[in-house]
Amino acid sequence: MRRAEALSLMLSLLPLGAHSRPRARELGLRIGRLAPGPLDAITDVKGVRVGHTTLNRGEGPLVPGQGPVRTGVTAILPHGGDLWHDKVPAAAFVLNGNGEVTGLHWVNESGLLEVPILLTSTMNVPRVADAAITWMLRKHPAIGITEDVVLPVVGECDDSALNDARGRHVTEADTLAALDGAAEGPVREGAVGAGTGMICYQFKGGIGTASRRAETPGGTFTVGALVNANHGRRPELLIAGVPVGREIPERLVPPGAHSIIIVLATDAPLDHRQLGRLAKRAALGLARTGSNAHHSSGDFVIAFSTATRLKAMGALETISRLTDEAADPLFEAAAEATEAAVIHSLLAAETTTGRDGHVAQALPLDRLRVVMAANGRPLAPGK
Repeated sequence: MRRAEALSLMLSLLPLGAHSRPRARELGLRIGRLAPGPLDAITDVKGVRVGHTTLNRGEGPLVPGQGPVRTGVTAILPHGGDLWHDKVPAAAFVLNGNGEVTGLHWVNESGLLEVPILLTSTMNVPRVADAAITWMLRKHPAIGITEDVVLPVVGECDDSALNDARGRHVTEADTLAALDGAAEGPVREGAVGAGTGMICYQFKGGIGTASRRAETPGGTFTVGALVNANHGRRPELLIAGVPVGREIPERLVPPGAHSIIIVLATDAPLDHRQLGRLAKRAALGLARTGSNAHHSSGDFVIAFSTATRLKAMGALETISRLTDEAADPLFEAAAEATEAAVIHSLLAAETTTGRDGHVAQALPLDRLRVVMAANGRPLAPGK
């Protein structure tokens, strides 16, 4: 019997059942060369905060405007201080533009991030943006009077395969809760917040995060990534270079709109131009998971540095930064952290039944172990 036939037989004998959801290092799965930070999360970059509001209610046939509801909002704050007055260097990169991130032009024009980054589903963008403005106005009474007006940054992916998209169920209160609840420390992943209704490589996807430590001539720095993964088709999926998607072809939920939002954070002292270069390297990590950035895909990256806080204090400002020649380890860290964050979104997400009985199956860990072992990458034994 040929290896491919034997593998197919082994896989056919394994059910697509429910599993506990370990992360990559708990499985003995090493992604890339660099070491992760203590949490293997974007919050390994000191000061970065993440918050989620998850909306998961109702079941059965779709009743437009009522449910079922499988959606939410995720907030990322570069630091816990006064972001409006203590701005951070930032840049954005669009790999494929079939989607929306509001405020992106101003991020690239100013080279700064002065508001939180919010993620949600496509038709909730205006509601989340309005709530973000409310949150900023409450914190800064001079906005629009003696200070500038505010442009929120809100990124979307389409969750309509599982969610009642027409209901636009994310409220102002939901967005404010995600912002006010954003915290340092471990980050919940999978079908939470903006990732609640997302589908990745025709498995259940959603929020994933990871980090990598980079040794540069200027010091040791961390690059963290957080993704909302809603992209790809099953045959494309690669995990640590292994064509996992081709080996698990069953129970295909309709793919999402092939979109992904990637947020990169680093404590390395980089300016806007350098952060734009860093953001592009996230696309390399995305490609390592099998993505081809489909025609219908919205693939957006926002990168920021927490090393510098910029104030409007006069005509001159000085920014310390790494030299370009020192940046290569950071580029490697950005690609690896992005790749690992996508895989973490798949490992964390639980099987989800959405509207009209659509089922987005979790990546089955028992099947994954068989595929990885057959390709010379054995994982830690399961329970």
